Amino acid sequence: MTTQLFFEPSGRSNLQSTQQSTQQSPTGWRQSKWLIVVELAIVFSVFVADAHHLIPISKTPALLLLAWISLRVRRVKWRDIGFARNRSWRMTLALGIAGGVFLEIQELFATQPLLARLTGKQPDLSDFQVLTGNVKYTLAAIALSWTLAAFGEELVWRGYLMNRVADLFGYSRAAWFTSLILVNVAFGFAHSYQGVTGIIEEGFAGVLLGVMYLWSGKNLTVPILAHGVSDTLDVILIFLGKMPGV
Repeated sequence: MTTQLFFEPSGRSNLQSTQQSTQQSPTGWRQSKWLIVVELAIVFSVFVADAHHLIPISKTPALLLLAWISLRVRRVKWRDIGFARNRSWRMTLALGIAGGVFLEIQELFATQPLLARLTGKQPDLSDFQVLTGNVKYTLAAIALSWTLAAFGEELVWRGYLMNRVADLFGYSRAAWFTSLILVNVAFGFAHSYQGVTGIIEEGFAGVLLGVMYLWSGKNLTVPILAHGVSDTLDVILIFLGKMPGV
């Protein structure tokens, strides 16, 4: 795992440095700002389609397909945005697991109680009530937590979208900060079924996952593990009937 910070002295991202160090970077329309705008418009259209119940189960597969197409068109590899073999699996596992436990603790004992007091509502997790006391559904939910949520969402939100928004603004420090906030505000709204408390809570969790991604040297394995650990703990608490909002 790389240990360098995501803000390089030159203000460029690891992705940009990687692209420039390999053969010839794609030029012209493949690297145009207009292509980014088109991609973000498609992301918005996916949100609209989902709001009208035109997308079954989850937006993540559609967004993951868009991410794959974008990388193929731009001749960028998944490893260029952080999905690559880790140099130190022990360190990566430690950071990911610790990050997941931290996410869960701050959610249960800090952000969720505070937001519940401010909004007067717990996050609406009634859709998951079927898991309570049901081993079969709980095991299925844990599997989905690691595939659709942890793996899929981190590739889309922290890997693909954060890089594209930062690219739109020029890969400066301000660009990465803007990307961190804007992308994870959208991530919060992607959980609108949880109500206003859930939107804010998930948006804040997305920011923390984004920080993990950036400060681990853009290593996607860290937020993938953290996301999976946190969601697994959530599912277990729901199974036990101990999760607020269910």
